[in-house]
Amino acid sequence: MVLLRLKSQHSALYFIIYRFIMIKKHRILSILRGWRLDLIAFASVSTSIFLFIHTQTLHAKINAIQESNNKLSLKEDSDLHAEESVQQIQFTLPDQQYSPTLLNNTRHAQKSTLFFNRVPKVGSQTLMDLISKLAVRNGFEFHRDGTQKVETIKLSYYEESRLTTMIDMFTPPSAYVKHTCFSNFTRHGYPMPIYMNIVRDPIERVISWFYYIRAPWYIIERKQAFPELPLPHPKWLKKDFDSCVLEGDRECQFLQGEYHDGVGDHRRQAMFFCGHEEECVSFNSNYALQKAKSNVEQHYAVVGVLEELELSLQVLEKYVPLFFNGALDVYRAHATPHINRNIYKPPVSPEVKRLLRQNFTREIEFYEFCKQRLHAQYAALAQNKII
Repeated sequence: MVLLRLKSQHSALYFIIYRFIMIKKHRILSILRGWRLDLIAFASVSTSIFLFIHTQTLHAKINAIQESNNKLSLKEDSDLHAEESVQQIQFTLPDQQYSPTLLNNTRHAQKSTLFFNRVPKVGSQTLMDLISKLAVRNGFEFHRDGTQKVETIKLSYYEESRLTTMIDMFTPPSAYVKHTCFSNFTRHGYPMPIYMNIVRDPIERVISWFYYIRAPWYIIERKQAFPELPLPHPKWLKKDFDSCVLEGDRECQFLQGEYHDGVGDHRRQAMFFCGHEEECVSFNSNYALQKAKSNVEQHYAVVGVLEELELSLQVLEKYVPLFFNGALDVYRAHATPHINRNIYKPPVSPEVKRLLRQNFTREIEFYEFCKQRLHAQYAALAQNKII
């Protein structure tokens, strides 16, 4: 009996010791977990502070480089004045009579999906912001492509097929925005969407791009999005467009028929309307011009003009009302007028612009073609008292 009592006491003691150890173990683990969370929080805060300091330092360095260039002024970007100010639309009606029905490609659309294959540096960021606001107002879905490390404008057949498949999957009515060339959806077995775009004077556009990629805020945004990207060389940042052209710098040579210029495809506005064919890449080529014109005539509801943005919005309202109803009022009341405006863009000499126009003959012809078509669409509305 004594032996059983001792065993029972020992068991109770063992149980008490075991419970004590387990309680201590849980408390220790709890403390460790707390320390772990504290360490994670500390690391997160430290990283955020480090990135903030790094960004501020980076911003200061880039600004210092920009300010050291005495040719770089803080003059306002006057070529975007048409985009940024509310102006009265002035338009002289032509004698020729136009039919709004014949000029309305929206009636041929097989699906209520808007595709804005936006051209860079034509005010497309402002227009994209406007479309996102109109999506709420007019009740359609808004989709856009994400930020890319390397923007792929010309797609392979497989990439083009994936893109058309994705866009076709959106529930109508939907709008999608992406920097890319024109795609013929029927080639991949899908109905055509409602195409729209906007163009800009080709010379002003390449000048704008030249200074846009050198703007401090652009470099900082790219560095934050893609930390592995190297910072540009100070000499490259200090480069001005006039000297770049007059000294024959490779970056500012715009050679007829060139395919691979090493500085991207942003000089080719017609290419965005021509398509993904190899012939469309050739700079200032007759093939790209004629194919781009044909695609605009057959497939684009409206191609607006940056220099006449408010007129473009009025045309979009009437020819694509499902998406652009009330566009002008929303633009004037709510749209941010200075998105991507570059105060680091100095004036370019008339002589340099004149020299460039000699190499941009077909690009300029395409721009003028789009402007004339826009004017014809507006005239058709005015002549028939639709506006």
